[in-house]
Amino acid sequence: MANRQSTRLPKSTTLTDVQLYVNGLPFILDRELLASKSAKVAAILDENPNQDLSYFLRDISPDTETFELVLRFCHGFEPQISTENVIPIIGLADYLEMTEAHCRNNLLRRALIFFEQEVLPSWNETIRALRVADDFLQQAVQLGLVDACFRSLIEKAVADPHLLGAPMKNLSCDEDSEDADDAYRPNARRKLFVIDWKSEDLTVLSLQLFDAIIRSMNQHGVPPEFVASSVCQYTKRWVLSSTVGDETVSIYKRKTQRDVLEAVEKLLPYERGLVPCTLLFEMLRYAIVLEASSDCRTGFEIRIGKQLDQATVRDLLIPSQGYAKEVQYDIECLRRILRNFCGSYSPSSQFPGYIKVAELIEKFLAEVAADIDLKMNTFLSIVEMSAEVPTVTQRNSDGIYMAIDIYFHKHRYLTESEREQVCRVLDCRKLSLEACEHAARNERLPLRVVVQALFAAQLHIRDTITREVALFPDDKMIIQGKMEEEEEEEVVAEDEAMVIKEMKIMSNKVMELERECLVMRKELQKSCSLQQHNNHNDKNKQKNEKPSMWKEMKRKFGCITSIHDCNCQVKKKKAHP
Repeated sequence: MANRQSTRLPKSTTLTDVQLYVNGLPFILDRELLASKSAKVAAILDENPNQDLSYFLRDISPDTETFELVLRFCHGFEPQISTENVIPIIGLADYLEMTEAHCRNNLLRRALIFFEQEVLPSWNETIRALRVADDFLQQAVQLGLVDACFRSLIEKAVADPHLLGAPMKNLSCDEDSEDADDAYRPNARRKLFVIDWKSEDLTVLSLQLFDAIIRSMNQHGVPPEFVASSVCQYTKRWVLSSTVGDETVSIYKRKTQRDVLEAVEKLLPYERGLVPCTLLFEMLRYAIVLEASSDCRTGFEIRIGKQLDQATVRDLLIPSQGYAKEVQYDIECLRRILRNFCGSYSPSSQFPGYIKVAELIEKFLAEVAADIDLKMNTFLSIVEMSAEVPTVTQRNSDGIYMAIDIYFHKHRYLTESEREQVCRVLDCRKLSLEACEHAARNERLPLRVVVQALFAAQLHIRDTITREVALFPDDKMIIQGKMEEEEEEEVVAEDEAMVIKEMKIMSNKVMELERECLVMRKELQKSCSLQQHNNHNDKNKQKNEKPSMWKEMKRKFGCITSIHDCNCQVKKKKAHP
C-alpha cells in the first residue's frame, strides 16, 4: 500500500496541488494538469481559481484503479485500456468532460474507439465488458453503452443462435445424471477449430442485465429453443447448483435464489418441449422450498402440464411442505398439473399423451404405495386423481389393482372395513383376465372383491369366446357343421335305440307264444291218454263228427299243412259274359 501511495504522491507538493480521497485512498492532483484534460475542472477553476476540488467527485464514485489510470493519463502516460476497465474509463472521462473539443486525442475518444473496435465485435469481450458494467450500471445505461452491448449480442445471436447454447434435450428416465448435466452445457461445435477458446455465456451477468438481454432477444426473433437453453443454464448456475432445502444457506442467498427463480419463470417460453420436463419439476421444487410467489409456482405448473406425458415417476415425487417427520406428497400440486394437462388438449383429438399420463399416474401410485408412512386418505386421493385422466381408450384397471395389492402388503395393520374402503375405487369389470385370476386367489383382498373378480373372469371368458366366433366366420361354419353332425349322430343313436327296444318287445312276445305253445302241447298229450280205451270205430266216428285238438290248434295259429285241410268258404265270383 505504501508503494502504491508513493506513486500517486509527488515528492514535493505545491499550492496548485489538491488532495482527494477515493475509496479511502489519498490522491494528490495537479490542478493545471487536470484542467488541461478535463473541461469540467477547467470551467470550475475559471470561475474561481481557489475553488476547493475536494468534492467535485461527489456525484461519481470510481474505483481506485480507474481513477489512478486517469491521473496517469493527465501526467502524460499512455492509458492501459482493457475490456474490463473500458466502461469505467468511459464513465469517468465523460463525467470529467475529457473530450476532443477540450483537448485533442483525449481519453474519452480513445476509450470509445477501443470499445467500438475491440469489444463490440467480439461475443466474449462484450459479455466481459457487461459483467464489469454492473458497478456503474446507471451511468453506463445513460451513456448508451449497455444498449450498444445488447445490440451487438443480439445481432450475433440472430446470426448464430448456438452462441447461447445448444437446445435442451428431453431426457428419458433411463438416462443417467451425467447425461443430464451435459444437456445444460453450451454447444461445443463453435470452438472446435479455435485453440484455447474459452466460452463466455450470459450466465456471468447479473440478474438485472440478464433479464434485460433475454427480453430483448425474444423481441428480436432469436429462436426460442436457444433462448430457453440460456435461461436454463442461468438457473442451474445460480439456483440449482445448491442443495434444495439446505438449512445452512443464508437468508440473503435464499432471497437471491428466489428472485432469480421468479425472474426466470417469466423468461421461460410456454411452448411445449423447449425445456425438459424433469428440469421444470426441479425448478418447481426449488420454488416451493424457497417460498417463491404463487404466480411463479403457477407458471411452472402450467409449463409442466403442457408436457406431463414426458415426465417420470421420480419427477412426481414432490414432498409437501409443513410435515416434520412424515413423508407426504403434494397431491394438490400434482392435481393442478394434471388439470393443466387435461385443459391443454382435447380428449377428442386422440392425443397419445393421455395414455402415457394414465400409465405415469399408475406407476406413481405403485411407487408411493410402498411407503409405509403413506396415509390411506392420501393414497385414495392419488387414485381419484388418476381417474381424472380422460379415457380416450378402454384401459384396464390392472395398474390400480397392483398399487392396491402393494399398499395392502405394506400396510398389514389395515382393518377389514378400511380394506373395503380402499377397494371401492377398484372396478373389477375393468380388470384383465390375468388380474382377475390373481385377485381371485389374493388373500389380502376382501371377500366381496374376490367374488367380483371371479364373476368378472367368467364375463371375460364369455366375451372372449363371443369375439372369436364373431371374428372368424369360417370357424363358425365349421363349428356349426360339427354341431349338425353331432345332432345327426344323436338321431341315428336314437333310431338304433328304438330298434333295439322294438326287438326286445318282439322277443318278449315270442317267448310268451312259446310258453302258450308248451301249455297247449301238454293239454294235447293229456287228451290223447284219455281216449286210448275207445275203439277204432268210435275214434273214427269221433273224428268225423268233431275236429281233433291238434287241428284246432293249427287253425288257431293259422297253420295249414295241406290244401285239403283248408276249409275255404270263399265263393267264386260269377263270370259275367
